[in-house]
Amino acid sequence: MPVPWEALIPFGLLTAMFGAAGTLLNVSTRAQNQGKPARYNIDNWDDMMMRRDKQLTGHKRGQSDNPIAPAGFETSSVWFTERTS
Repeated sequence: MPVPWEALIPFGLLTAMFGAAGTLLNVSTRAQNQGKPARYNIDNWDDMMMRRDKQLTGHKRGQSDNPIAPAGFETSSVWFTERTS
């Protein structure tokens, strides 16, 4: 059975384009997450921690080991805007 060599050029182009698209998507996702892989299966705890990290550092993937919160952190809570009866 002869090998159709002319079919290898489109096959190589498709393989290269899918590889380039996947690589660029991975690079773009990691760039948006400060070089960390994307998060999957985020539950309520992870969501709360991401909101806290955003308040502390300004980015949802940023983390801080500073034991003292920045100024204004104590009033940036959602509980501050709720009305008590």
